[in-house]
Amino acid sequence: MLMVSTVLTLGVILVNGWTDAPNAIATCVSTRAIEVRKAIIMAAVFNFLGVFVMTSINASVAMTIYKMVDFGGDARISLIALCAAMSAIVIWATAAWYFGIPTSESHALIAGISGAAIAIQNSLEGINWDEWVKVIYGILLSTGLGFILGFLVSKLTVFVFTGRNRLSSERFFSAAQVAGGAAMAFMHGAQDGQKFMAIFLLGAAFAEGRSDVSTFIVPMWLMILCSLVMGLGTSIGGYRIIKSVGMDMVKLKPHQGFSADLAATLCLLLSSLTGIPVSTTHTKTTAIMGVGAARRMSNVNWKVVKELVLTWVFTFPGCGILGFAVAKLFLLIFG
Repeated sequence: MLMVSTVLTLGVILVNGWTDAPNAIATCVSTRAIEVRKAIIMAAVFNFLGVFVMTSINASVAMTIYKMVDFGGDARISLIALCAAMSAIVIWATAAWYFGIPTSESHALIAGISGAAIAIQNSLEGINWDEWVKVIYGILLSTGLGFILGFLVSKLTVFVFTGRNRLSSERFFSAAQVAGGAAMAFMHGAQDGQKFMAIFLLGAAFAEGRSDVSTFIVPMWLMILCSLVMGLGTSIGGYRIIKSVGMDMVKLKPHQGFSADLAATLCLLLSSLTGIPVSTTHTKTTAIMGVGAARRMSNVNWKVVKELVLTWVFTFPGCGILGFAVAKLFLLIFG
């Protein structure tokens, strides 16, 4: 089961880089500050750096995920449940990618492992509520603060650059957007890379027969492996999601794209340093909404926003139920 757990976890990391990371470069691509191919390569590189650097400095997000659920005292059953959760996440994320929906793999991960833990324990005792409450904080932080920062940064940018030479301003924002996209990709790796490393370590602990997972050390080889796999996933691309987030929801100008990237990066940095697991998709999307609303509320395509919100709302119960069902199925087959 260790091999199965490893392959599934790496598969989830690959899918995350493939389906979630494109949000990081959605704005700089939509404003044509950089070509799609170059943007994807840039995102792959900075995702790699984000995983590696942030985990070396502060792995508090990984610690939160590591302690979020309790699969019980049987290490073998716990490993089966973890494999079920990873399978559910891959199914959910792949379906979302197919339909071009920017679902949150972070929320899918949390819902999947929670559903599997409930299936194993046959009760809510499988959930560590002290850690799970940070998910609620993360939702509030990513949606509320993301929107507010997007609104304020956009207003400030317009105020500072009003009256400046238009040509020089356009050149600045073109370069700044590329830097903003790189920063967003870095923070995506910093947030999501940590979450999946925690799952990898859980699987390794269960495979060794340890059901007590209170100890937490991230080895260097795991940082490198997760960084490479996430970077590979990003390089596969995800134009459908770039179009949905960066083009369909709000028609962005260069200064607006820069404002959205800066706002989302600041929000993700704050959450990463405080150990709060947030959705990079949520954060980036609400920052874009805030930027659009700063000019005119009608600038935001609320029909697209409604579709995205419904997707987010359904991810927790949907992936949670899927994780629960797959865990029960795996127990029947392998238990």
